[in-house]
Amino acid sequence: MSTTNTPRTPVTVIGLGAMGQALAGAFLEAGHPTTVWNRSRSKGDSLVVRGAVRAETAEEAVRATELTVVCVVDYDASQAILAPLAEAFEGRVLVNLTSDTPERSREAAAWAAEHSIAHLDGAVMVPTPLIGSPEALLFYSGSQEAFDRHEPTLKALGGKAAFVGTDPGLAAIYDLSLLDFFYGSISGLVHAYALATGDGVKAADLAPYLSTIVQILPPIAEYTAANIDASSYPGTQANLGMMAAGVDHILHAARTRGLDVSQLESIKSVADRAVAKGHRDDDWASTYEVLADRDQNPSAA
Repeated sequence: MSTTNTPRTPVTVIGLGAMGQALAGAFLEAGHPTTVWNRSRSKGDSLVVRGAVRAETAEEAVRATELTVVCVVDYDASQAILAPLAEAFEGRVLVNLTSDTPERSREAAAWAAEHSIAHLDGAVMVPTPLIGSPEALLFYSGSQEAFDRHEPTLKALGGKAAFVGTDPGLAAIYDLSLLDFFYGSISGLVHAYALATGDGVKAADLAPYLSTIVQILPPIAEYTAANIDASSYPGTQANLGMMAAGVDHILHAARTRGLDVSQLESIKSVADRAVAKGHRDDDWASTYEVLADRDQNPSAA
């Protein structure tokens, strides 16, 4: 626990799954008096040993401090806990770090506004071992005043506490967008290993060379974002027609080796549609014009 003599803001944590326990533990480590509550009482045992106070009810937990952090499985679970506690939250701040969709975040914020509860929606972007570290990234959106007032306390959870806007759904948008990139990337990684092992190359033998690809991603991310925002896709370094041909080579090799090619087929389909729209000589970022064409995408709402 922190040895500083500076008084720390008391905080409540509701929901003591793996992430909730990590959040409560980070508050304790930073010296914040911490009250905890979970439906399964035993999940708070290790935190109580470390100095947390166990509330007997969710209402008691909320009333114990000005700031309550909730982290449960989804917004159905959080609202089931929180809905009966509107009166207990009067004059207090609710930070909901439950993962769900932007729509659910906005619904929860509307409920909070209806009951005059200061509300922050949030998203945790790191696994539990990194909670409390300077590198840990958490997004927050909703009440600017609540964030400004409690930012020092929230930074106990992670040094990168990013307030992304007053629309309460924005933290979830940032969360899902980064995870969209992550899951697409990790799926591509596993597929790359499957392609290599198909010819007897061990995944571990390929792994050291992937750093070359990883190292060029940060500048690619920056200029791709700039090109999309400017609706300008200069393909002077590598054009879409050339890269689509490269995807076709991978697709052929993967089919020959009996691999699942559904992800590659989707990538090739998007690239081909962008080429058909006149983007052959543009950068790969021009595929955005196909992905974001809501009139042509049947699944778009």
